[in-house]
Amino acid sequence: MELLVTTDWLANELGASDLRIVDATKFMPDAGRDPAAEYEAGHIPGAVFMDLGELTDTGNPVENMLPPPEKFASRMQSLGLGDGSRIVLYDDSPLKSAARAWWMLTIFGAHEVAILDGGIAKWKAEGRPLETGKEALRHRHFTVWKDDKDVRTKADMLANLHSKDEQVVDARPAGRFSGAEEDPRPGIVSGSIPGSVNIPHSDFFNADGTWQSADEIKALFDGVGVDLAKPVVTTCGSGMTAAVVSFAAAVAGGDKIALYDGSWSEWGADADTPKATA
Repeated sequence: MELLVTTDWLANELGASDLRIVDATKFMPDAGRDPAAEYEAGHIPGAVFMDLGELTDTGNPVENMLPPPEKFASRMQSLGLGDGSRIVLYDDSPLKSAARAWWMLTIFGAHEVAILDGGIAKWKAEGRPLETGKEALRHRHFTVWKDDKDVRTKADMLANLHSKDEQVVDARPAGRFSGAEEDPRPGIVSGSIPGSVNIPHSDFFNADGTWQSADEIKALFDGVGVDLAKPVVTTCGSGMTAAVVSFAAAVAGGDKIALYDGSWSEWGADADTPKATA
């Protein structure tokens, strides 16, 4: 599969024995929306619901960190996602949370994972069929292994301040990146990692919610001086929209892309880490 698949492609593939469709919608806590309830009210036929809010390392004090491999494998198996599955992800969130699901699946060893361009909003706008309730698929074996080479820690990011081996791209809104706006998380200052550049995650999308073309995405990276032929690390508030930047970089041809999982919720909470403001 391509990294991005169209609604036409998905409609033609519905019912394929190896196809698994996943609703990976997640909202900010203050959004007043329940992604599980919205999934049950109407989802693409055959889709299961991936609870990204639960799929974290609950033993880590930092928000939204990757879960242990065993937990991830267990959750995927219970969703019917397994070895040999072609997985298509979608969401209906301003966070474009399907990208976080894509990143986690690739980190933990899934091979064929795509995102539905335009998500369920485009599917609905085209009058395509929906189902209600919950889907229950037969458990499948998910062979899990964690590829840490594309995960960055705070120690890695501190070391990069001196080595400058990796370009750092922050997906947060411009005001939070510059320090002009307060961080929404209590006890966390605003600002950015010194030397990082800013591309708000929403910049990668057209007005209808579809992704921009590979050339347009590359132009966004070029515009802030990021060379996709060289290593890139993405970051954001809690590792969610950073995955949007990682996915965009992959669409535009980047192949040395890592993500700082702790992101600003870890960096900004540490009084000893340096912070830049504009």
